[in-house]
Amino acid sequence: MRHFGHIAPEVRRRLFHREPGVFTADSPARLLSTALGATLYSPATRPRLADDIVKQAGRGVVSMVLCLEDSIDDADVVEGEENLVRQFADLAARADTDLPLLFIRVRTPEQVPDLVRRLGPTVELLSGFVLPKFTEERGVPFLEALQGAAAAVGRRLFAMPVLESPELLYRESRVETLEGIFRAVDKYRDRVLALRLGVTDFCSSYGLRRAPDMTAYDVQVVASVIADVVNMLGRADGTGFTVTGPVWEYFRAPERMFKPQLRQSPFLEVQAVELRERLIEHAMDGLLREISLDQANGLLGKTCIHPSHVLPVHALSVVSHEEFSDAADILRPERGGGGVMRSAYTNKMNEVKPHRAWAERTMLRAEVFGVAREDVGFVELLAAGIPG
Repeated sequence: MRHFGHIAPEVRRRLFHREPGVFTADSPARLLSTALGATLYSPATRPRLADDIVKQAGRGVVSMVLCLEDSIDDADVVEGEENLVRQFADLAARADTDLPLLFIRVRTPEQVPDLVRRLGPTVELLSGFVLPKFTEERGVPFLEALQGAAAAVGRRLFAMPVLESPELLYRESRVETLEGIFRAVDKYRDRVLALRLGVTDFCSSYGLRRAPDMTAYDVQVVASVIADVVNMLGRADGTGFTVTGPVWEYFRAPERMFKPQLRQSPFLEVQAVELRERLIEHAMDGLLREISLDQANGLLGKTCIHPSHVLPVHALSVVSHEEFSDAADILRPERGGGGVMRSAYTNKMNEVKPHRAWAERTMLRAEVFGVAREDVGFVELLAAGIPG
């Protein structure tokens, strides 16, 4: 797998100063948690799920969640489980097919070992499980079940807890809940790939729904939770975890928005202003602002419920040439003692010790998402990645 691996190699060379690196399901956890990118959710009941997975992998998706929880009716759970077993067998029969990292979102701890057993040899295609409404009390049985199932099959399986419970949202119980969550995930640290934010559930507790021109950070009761989650669970001192951005609920397929113009402009001739106008017109501007605010607030990657969200998340995750230049300067061995210097772009101060953690994270992101050429920005990356 590699980000932007679905575009032609010659185009990728023209876009990137340093191309995105290759990774596999067996890569180190720290690398995989950064590489998740836009994690696309799909109901586990889809009858052609295997075809959908292969199709989305060919369009640049590198991580998917197959959902047995809120995306399907309670009465359809058994059917969803049976469908997953069939679809994994279908995927396993497709030799030499590149697949994304696959996770199953379950409802109960008992489903974890049961599904691992029923998948049989095809469990080798599974990277782990997404654990809903995670708190210490509800989450530990999931983590214990996951550890037991992984030991039984001799395969590494990750957990991605979803932080979405009312106890986390309510101010009077938030700190205690976060402390409990930390105890649980810290104990099973080698199993926890990333923490996911369930903002839709937060909003539902107050009967709220953000409009397409507003971000999660405009809803103050939600923004306060995100801040506290990052504060207590996303620290850069070695105790933190990767925290992913919340879902964006609105969509319009970008290939329908841009294809006529892109066919007339083979590469880099799409005007930024025109593209921006179309994004705003089709309610995508809110998504772009939210992705930028995710990154500014310490979140990495994003939960996605529509394929049209994937490319904007990945395009905005590419490290700019300026960011790369700053990070490289800060991390030079001779800078180990600290100090401050003017950036190579002569537009900011780089202070070695305070900016080191940022620089290290930036270099890890550069490893999986690549570094854009100096004259390449979001618009060019977006335009080049839209399927032809």
